[in-house]
Amino acid sequence: LGMNLLAEFVPHELFEVDHVQVEKGLIRAGRLPRSRLFYWQDPEGQRDLVLFIGEAQPAIGKYAFCHRLMERVIELGVQRVFTFAAMGTSMELKDDARVFGAATDAEGVDELRNLNLNLFDDGTIGGLNGVLAGVAAEHGIRGACLLGEMPGALPLLPFPKASLAVLEVFSTIAGITVDLDELREQCRRVEERIDELIENLGQQPESTDGKEQVSADDLDQHPNEPTAEDAQKIEWLFEQAQNDGTKAYELKAELDRLDLFERYEDRFLDIFK
Repeated sequence: LGMNLLAEFVPHELFEVDHVQVEKGLIRAGRLPRSRLFYWQDPEGQRDLVLFIGEAQPAIGKYAFCHRLMERVIELGVQRVFTFAAMGTSMELKDDARVFGAATDAEGVDELRNLNLNLFDDGTIGGLNGVLAGVAAEHGIRGACLLGEMPGALPLLPFPKASLAVLEVFSTIAGITVDLDELREQCRRVEERIDELIENLGQQPESTDGKEQVSADDLDQHPNEPTAEDAQKIEWLFEQAQNDGTKAYELKAELDRLDLFERYEDRFLDIFK
């Protein structure tokens, strides 16, 4: 939409610096995660948008964080709050992602029903995605949460179908037009990657007694320490995954194959920060 940066939201006391970056042996000073507000003015004069994007959620103080944020956006004249979240189900990878919804008032629930969404009847919505909608209600602001469906078996990997489904619904509610072609292309590429992984996994030889067979040579070669060749391939996959999130599927499969995921877990998760 060509939004403009409106303001930095900086509740520093609610965040901690829990790591520093090392580059070529040099330790760089740590920094707090950024929280920013962006603004779009509707040229039709119907409804403007304020978008909040945070690089991380506070480990503690989520409730206080949301109250501070609501006070800030109420000053800007915000009248409705929508949060986006994910909902893991047993969906098939080939299926289109559904959108589940919950609202803070009966009128909002009726609106979700009229859009033929699946109501999120019972349960909890964790993190700022849920807390912010609840705090909005406390401030007398109408709120709702839209949850995009994703495979519960892949909780740590990107699943753009969920984002696409949520944005299509929100665009309808907000009455805006957003170009989602790039996101649709990413959905197609991710699905291709998943298909490749499933096919490769299906070609792995099975042992005759149903248990994995490990030879003494394998134990000597991979005591959770990659060979030079494996390490080179892992580094190449990390580099690819930084530029193309769909490569993370291939990287995860390779780390699992080598039984090295635990060793690289923190670095792997950093890809999605």
